[in-house]
Amino acid sequence: MNNNVLVIQDSEFDSEVLKAEKPVLVYFWAGWCGPCRLVSPSIQAIATTYGDQVKVVKMEIDPNPNSVKLCNVTGVPALRLFKGQDIVQVYEGAISKPKLIEWLETGLS
Repeated sequence: MNNNVLVIQDSEFDSEVLKAEKPVLVYFWAGWCGPCRLVSPSIQAIATTYGDQVKVVKMEIDPNPNSVKLCNVTGVPALRLFKGQDIVQVYEGAISKPKLIEWLETGLS
């Protein structure tokens, strides 16, 4: 089980997300985003708790415009849940840890 959030760049998106063997939660954030700082601990907790079921990756939006465009990210924080090459769940904005867990479990079921 991997308990870490993997920080990736545009160049790694294909191999780390689209070709992953299990579902991938992509967390888009920005250093200037206050709500992102509130959501980050919950993302780490998800990686720790659900690491056997889902891979968690983190992408900063400003240096990764290709992935931002591909995932149609219009605001941060933003979450995308991938199964294979398909986005199966979308969320944008701050989210509480209980709501994040509920959202993730719905997407994984």
